[in-house]
Amino acid sequence: MTDTTTIAPTATPTREDLLARFEPVFERIAEGAVDRELKRELPFEQVRQLAESGFTAVTVPVGLGGSGARPSDLFALLVRLARADSNLPQLLRAHFAFVEELLLDTSDDLVRRGLWFEQVAAGEVFGNASHERSAARVGSLVTHLVPDGDGWRLHGEKHYSTGTLFADWTTVTATTPAGRVVGVTVRVDDDGVDVRDDWNGFGQRLTGSGTTRFDGVRVEPSQIRPERDERRTPLPAFLQTVLLASLAGVASAAERDAVEFVRTRTRAYSQGVAATAAADPLVQSVVGRVSADALAAESLVLSAAAAIDRAHDAVVAGDPDAFDRIEASELVTIRAQVTVVEVALRATTTLFEVGGASATDRDRALDRHWRNARTLSSHNPVVLQQRVIGDRLVNDAPLTYFWSTGQA
Repeated sequence: MTDTTTIAPTATPTREDLLARFEPVFERIAEGAVDRELKRELPFEQVRQLAESGFTAVTVPVGLGGSGARPSDLFALLVRLARADSNLPQLLRAHFAFVEELLLDTSDDLVRRGLWFEQVAAGEVFGNASHERSAARVGSLVTHLVPDGDGWRLHGEKHYSTGTLFADWTTVTATTPAGRVVGVTVRVDDDGVDVRDDWNGFGQRLTGSGTTRFDGVRVEPSQIRPERDERRTPLPAFLQTVLLASLAGVASAAERDAVEFVRTRTRAYSQGVAATAAADPLVQSVVGRVSADALAAESLVLSAAAAIDRAHDAVVAGDPDAFDRIEASELVTIRAQVTVVEVALRATTTLFEVGGASATDRDRALDRHWRNARTLSSHNPVVLQQRVIGDRLVNDAPLTYFWSTGQA
């Protein structure tokens, strides 16, 4: 490693360049999406394709082996990837958040950041192990570190550890003996790490969002970082927008499949007003409705992404108005969530109005779009976000940045 302190991108490709570069990769991924869904075939090969193509390093600075893409470029790409297979953006959510956190880190620890950037540029993938299914209070953790000589041992169990099944590393939240919450990055193949394929959701079935156990995993001091102040970075908005980009991609896939179904359908109903579905104005109207919903979803994602760009730039530049930009990005993102969820669910339901029982044929797997949209929509429930928005607008209440569950 010769230059870990230079992180300013040079000769950064445009969004159009990035789309042209990665679209063929996404098309190959789309080709097997239905078979993987029907067979519940986990996308190990597809994750490796994305890493080898450089996609997983797309936001790493050019000078450190990446493409230097901005957050908004990433989200535009994730919509396209989700159109191909919505499992992949979600299972890479923690990976891209890990890189974004490095980019937003304004500390002087440039060597540490450079080392992690090198890992990502080399094709290493990072997963997530943050959430727990315990009886602990909201915001508290059971997973913990205990001293071990000049290092630590990690103990605990995480659920919803999305992406870790496919990853080389996983990022873990844990507490120290002093009660401080820290982030720990450990290799998935370390002794004591047990990653289980036990995710049982009816949608997003191939994200590997199951259980990960840590039984005395050795942790060096260099693998530990203090937990960030969620209010001082746009990371919460970033994480939510990955899910919104996934939803927009699902809606776009519903549009694609509606068009294909109608174009190839040869049968018509006696109640119809044309000899073919393609010529029936009622069916055309349904396709138009699905298409409009898909466009609305993507447009809202890109609107949120632009706000995240502004917050990202302000934080990196040390702008005194950075907090205002962060607040704006958070509010725009949760407002977008309310409508993106609505239109994605509507598009994936309306899709079935283009045909009869043949649209429900399991071999078509059209139901996966609704199941995936419903599962993605269940993260950070909309009804709670609506309340946060209303309370902010009416009462100038603070936004809720850190999402956690537990017993009250």
